[in-house]
Amino acid sequence: MSRINTNVSAIQTVHKLVTNQLDLNTRLERLSTGLRINRGRDDPAGLIASETLRSEMRGISQAIDNSQRTINVISTAEGALNEVSSLLLDLRSLINHAANQGAIGGEELQADQLQIDSILEAIDRIANTTQFGGEKLINGNFEYSVSGMVASSIAAARIFGARVPPNSAAGVVVEVVQSALTAQVAFNGSAIGSSNVTIELSGRKGIEVLSFAAGTGASSIVKAINANSLTTGVSATISGTGSTTAILINSQDYGADAFVSVKPIDGTFIVGTGSTSQDSGRDAGVLINGQTASVSGLVASLRSNGLDLQLHLTADRGTTLGSSEFQITGGGAIFQIGPTVNANGQVSIGIPSVATSNLGNPVVGYLNTIKSAGSNAVIAGNYQRAEEILEESISQVAVLRGRLGGLQRNQIETNMNSQRVALENVTAAESSIRDADFAVETAALTRAQVLLQSTTSVLGIANSMPQYALSLLQ
Repeated sequence: MSRINTNVSAIQTVHKLVTNQLDLNTRLERLSTGLRINRGRDDPAGLIASETLRSEMRGISQAIDNSQRTINVISTAEGALNEVSSLLLDLRSLINHAANQGAIGGEELQADQLQIDSILEAIDRIANTTQFGGEKLINGNFEYSVSGMVASSIAAARIFGARVPPNSAAGVVVEVVQSALTAQVAFNGSAIGSSNVTIELSGRKGIEVLSFAAGTGASSIVKAINANSLTTGVSATISGTGSTTAILINSQDYGADAFVSVKPIDGTFIVGTGSTSQDSGRDAGVLINGQTASVSGLVASLRSNGLDLQLHLTADRGTTLGSSEFQITGGGAIFQIGPTVNANGQVSIGIPSVATSNLGNPVVGYLNTIKSAGSNAVIAGNYQRAEEILEESISQVAVLRGRLGGLQRNQIETNMNSQRVALENVTAAESSIRDADFAVETAALTRAQVLLQSTTSVLGIANSMPQYALSLLQ
């Protein structure tokens, strides 16, 4: 070709030069950043997939961090509860010591009561000062709030977990489908017969042997049985008059664990000598939101995915078929441990107050009542009732510690393990899409350098080709 106005060869070579220069720039950029995809044009589909995976990685990483912080919160609360538990055990020792009335004097009893008061103050101080990140943990700050709960139906409620919809409330329907019963045996008659009678009376708390002279009236028999209620757990009442008079001997507690046993040792009382008249109570049958609850006497418990609670029914509610309902309006400690913000990525737990005014229950009483001025003060001789309150308090703290420990071990720690595995796999997937393969890119860089150099040389030749046309003018 001998054209001089248009150098087609040079144009083609410039095109290849630009292409090779861009390819070299791409290889240099990938090797300098370590990324195969630096902008959308590098791989549009790959960029979309990579950004989606990156979003998942951020969510998973934060879920792991949240889980670790949750463990820190639980550990702080559990440490405080451990100290409360230790103080309650000290109280147990002091109450037992104070009950040894025959071996201690008034001054020692006052000293025991003084120590009890001091321990109760320490428990309240721990409850009011334990905090994490400025949030109080065991003073009731993380209790669930309820509305519509009728005291005549539900004496007390402990809610350990509930799934409450945002800006709404979770309804709880408590239906009694089987009434609770006390154990009961009956003596028909207004007095003992013509012979003396000795009976062995047994209940949940213990056994007593009672003797009655011939002709002892019903009122005297009832009085003698009730005088020993603290040691037997059994009480008696008179039913009817005249020929229909009967002595009803009942367990003081409701439920299958309660029983009454009357065994005549001498004479006849309900049954003859050598026989035993015995009866057991019956637990209430309770449905909570249609699910069968675990019931002991009048205490109903339910643990499901969306609801975890314990209810103390009143005697009126537990012995009468029917239903009651209330609303859980909020509260609880909510922990976001999943990569996505929704109900499946959250766990919640109610942490009730461990202040002395909240430890115990309406049946036996509350821990603050064993103070010097309280209705169950040890110095006033309320040793047995004080111990019953203390046993309930120890149980409540132990249950709370167990639930916190279960949450940490079975949900938080296992969640961290699974999220770490997920993070490994998602990171590997994202890396395979976005990260540069240095072996491939180094080989491509060498190729691009060679091509650029050769194209540059060829361009010089192409530019000189029109000069050959001058030879035609010679």
